[in-house]
Amino acid sequence: MNTQVEQVDGRQHQPGAVGANVYLFTSFVMAVAWFPLVMGLLGVSFGTLVVWVGFPLLILTMMLIRGFARFERRLVYASLGYYVPDPYRPVPSGLVGVFKGRFTDPATWRDLLYLVLLLPVSIASFGWMVVFWAVGLGLATLPIWYRWVDNGVILFGDVRGASYLVNSLDDTLIPALVGVLVLCLALVTTKWLGQVRGKLARALLGPSKAMLLAAEAAHLQASRARGVDAAEAERRRIERDLHDGAQQRLVAVAMGLGRAKSKMERDPEGAKALIDEAHADAKQAVAELRDLARGIYPAVLGDRGLDAALSSLAAKSPVPVDVRVEDGLSSDNRPPAAVESTAYFTVAEALTNVAKYSDASQASVHVYREGSSKVVVEITDNGVGGASTQRGGGLAGLADRAATIDGVLTVVSPVGGPTVIRADLPCEW
Repeated sequence: MNTQVEQVDGRQHQPGAVGANVYLFTSFVMAVAWFPLVMGLLGVSFGTLVVWVGFPLLILTMMLIRGFARFERRLVYASLGYYVPDPYRPVPSGLVGVFKGRFTDPATWRDLLYLVLLLPVSIASFGWMVVFWAVGLGLATLPIWYRWVDNGVILFGDVRGASYLVNSLDDTLIPALVGVLVLCLALVTTKWLGQVRGKLARALLGPSKAMLLAAEAAHLQASRARGVDAAEAERRRIERDLHDGAQQRLVAVAMGLGRAKSKMERDPEGAKALIDEAHADAKQAVAELRDLARGIYPAVLGDRGLDAALSSLAAKSPVPVDVRVEDGLSSDNRPPAAVESTAYFTVAEALTNVAKYSDASQASVHVYREGSSKVVVEITDNGVGGASTQRGGGLAGLADRAATIDGVLTVVSPVGGPTVIRADLPCEW
């Protein structure tokens, strides 16, 4: 199961009133239509199993149950904002495998349980919604339509013992105020009903706790493996840079000083030239070592934090870059060093790709906190798009680096642009 799905699924949602009303009405209609159909097919299927006709009919019924559950998940997401991933196991091939796979999958029976519960829950929810909205709208609009009723409007009683009779505009003011209050209550309760229904759908139509734990374990195992690979690749890079750069410079320095020492007495001018050359090589070696250390952990990042470090990257970029780092990530409240380092190198690699491949004229970097347990890094450019995290590329290396701290890298880059690279980095202050 996709671990990114779990992150979306885990967010807190507050359904809107319009979406909640649309869902409660649509769900009521679907429940009234599907419940008798599925229950009838189940009864016929189990009743005809003895003559084998029931087996294909039962498969068809289970397909209908799953089809209804998939529609309900899409409806819950579209109207209430709760994303509910499909929890089904892979279905084996062959007629027997299909039947056995669907019949023994707990998700199928949880879909059926949801359908059974949906009818009474939908009737109660829809009735609640209709009563509150009808009463509220009726009373709130009473000053408009009361004059069209002959002999006045009777509220809360009958003709002989009317407890409240409306005959004039002044008589409508109190009921209208009550209607407004009922509408406010309908707004709040409808949103609350939508929230309850969304959580019910996630509980029964989504993955079970065992599946979530298994997905989390698989994600952690993959993250650990990718972290080991990333660390090994980094070690080889450092070793290669040392061998091809600073080490060769230092060997040249040692050889030059040795030659200068042998010439010191008989050729002072030649020895001086060799010492000057060794001195230049030593300075070059120091510069290469400094660059290598900066590639491991930039000094400006450690000293001044993300804002200064990312501003330094933006200043060196040939493409104009707008950098925004939220105040919550300031020097007084900095995230851990591993998170800062991952965020820095994510931006560095992304801006390098922007300069090399995107043909962009503008880029932006936005770093902010999401809740109290996540740092989000977003890099956007207006280039030609087409970026991907395919193996061997720079973005794949960034995904591996993010995985070492259990982070997730997402790339959205349609052909023609724009490109958005987002890194969600878990963090505890």
